[in-house]
Amino acid sequence: MTAIISAPELMVELAGTTAPVLLDVRWQLGGPDQRPAYEAGHLPGAVYVDLDRELAGPVSRTGLGGRHPLPDPEDFGAVMRRAGVSSGAPVVVYDGGLGWAAARAWWLLRWTGHGRVRVLDGGLPAWTAAGGELTTEEPSPREGDFKPNPGAMEVLDADGAAALARSGILLDARAGERYRGEVEPIDRVGGHVPGAVSAPTTQNVGPDGRFLAAPALRERFGALGAAAGAAVGVYCGSGVSGAHEVLALEVAGIPAALYAGSWSDWSSDPGRPVATGGCAG
Repeated sequence: MTAIISAPELMVELAGTTAPVLLDVRWQLGGPDQRPAYEAGHLPGAVYVDLDRELAGPVSRTGLGGRHPLPDPEDFGAVMRRAGVSSGAPVVVYDGGLGWAAARAWWLLRWTGHGRVRVLDGGLPAWTAAGGELTTEEPSPREGDFKPNPGAMEVLDADGAAALARSGILLDARAGERYRGEVEPIDRVGGHVPGAVSAPTTQNVGPDGRFLAAPALRERFGALGAAAGAAVGVYCGSGVSGAHEVLALEVAGIPAALYAGSWSDWSSDPGRPVATGGCAG
């Protein structure tokens, strides 16, 4: 199964006999709760899932683990079951168009063993642009039977990320100015993991917010050293946009690990080295 689905393809599937479960995971970094936006209009049958409360675990006082730690698998499984997710049934996740939150949900489902999950390419704007209808009616899905089995996607901790930056390719999915340490609006210190390569997530998509074609993505990542057969890892600020980069790599046919704690975890420990400067990929 492919990792993404277009709006016209989703329309066909929703009209069929095995319609996928739909998850609305709209989210804004530092922005307001997106549930009111969901209530104002969403894809018919879609269930809202909150990223900060349901797709992440509690943040530690020390900051270790990052701003969006991985959720407890059993807690995550309960959220998915309430949303109607079952192990053998297809799932499609979407957000407001940026793709980061949808990719986080996609990655978590893949990590916990669900093999039939896709992201709506371009999110809600792509759906409405294709003539898709919205509704304010909230569904009451039948409880699913999904049981998480973590380990299907590779996860890096800080030591693993540091090692991969030396022996393979570690991509930094944040904006170039954050990678270079010129600005840091959120975390304790600016800069990047020594040896990491700048690869802003925004360059994985076109002006319409949809992923570049697989050959273009392979060319982009290949130029950064992340070709098929290489050991590749990704991090970002807190493991959200990094999931989007892992998804882009998946579209390109390149498996990649995710440093889930990302820069918010790395920079929380004053003993870890920090590099600055360099060029965006």
